[in-house]
Amino acid sequence: MLKIAYHPIYKHPLPEGHRFPMEKYELLPNQLLHEGTCTEANFYEPGFPEEKYITAVHTQEYVTNLKALNIERRAARKIGFPLSQELVDREQIIAQGTILGCQYALENSISFNIAGGTHHAYSDHGEAFCLLNDQAIGARYLQLQGLAQQILIVDLDVHQGNGTAEIFQEDDSVFTFSMHGAGNYPFKKEVSDLDIPIPDKSGDAYYLARLKETLPRLIDQVKPDFVFYLSGVDILETDKLGRLSCSVEGCKERDRFALSCFRESGIPVQVSMGGGYSPNIKIIIEAHANTYRLAQEIYF
Repeated sequence: MLKIAYHPIYKHPLPEGHRFPMEKYELLPNQLLHEGTCTEANFYEPGFPEEKYITAVHTQEYVTNLKALNIERRAARKIGFPLSQELVDREQIIAQGTILGCQYALENSISFNIAGGTHHAYSDHGEAFCLLNDQAIGARYLQLQGLAQQILIVDLDVHQGNGTAEIFQEDDSVFTFSMHGAGNYPFKKEVSDLDIPIPDKSGDAYYLARLKETLPRLIDQVKPDFVFYLSGVDILETDKLGRLSCSVEGCKERDRFALSCFRESGIPVQVSMGGGYSPNIKIIIEAHANTYRLAQEIYF
């Protein structure tokens, strides 16, 4: 069975007019249930993680200050959300959703987190709507538990996974691959193990060709025991933060190809959703829902 992390805290209250579409975290599971892609049995509600797994990725000083809401004002502004205890709780619960998802992926070959993909969280600070790096925490959890040794992170969000790159920059046991908009945030990129910058306004054909020539070769090269897939839908032409020109069908084909590669390779994969900022929330939900529909089709 496809297991999916979801908690009501994922939909966090924000000031009116905030550009982050927080309501998607409630609408997406409702859509999957409504259309019959999933049932209530597919979902699990995570709690809080053990701090040792967070501090295996983030510095103790940052985690202590974050939990105490003791973040310097300028650093807090970079996060992009008003800092609160509920927000910090939310980030920890998202991370635990991904940790538990690692276990479910080992059992069922794949798992999902309705939220997550918080790849802009560095070892010692957060930025761009990311406080704790859920997939980095999951990767280290697997290694500390002796459940995986070589890990591949496939980040197809439109923004470079700069925090993930920084966290694992000296670590050969976690291979970081980011395919992202060349002209997009972050404007000062970090160095992943493999970065593929995609020019502005590139459409489906260019984007998919780059992915299809890269991913199978990368799997053969890295030989991972486990994959983390960040399936952001901000590559869409309609996305107000994306700057690429992919269609909903092109985004679906991206997910079909990536998930098929992982399935055919027999590598467990945990999927976190990442970004999506189209003004029409229905487009965001449709593009995200496609990823779940494909997982059910390909794996179950």
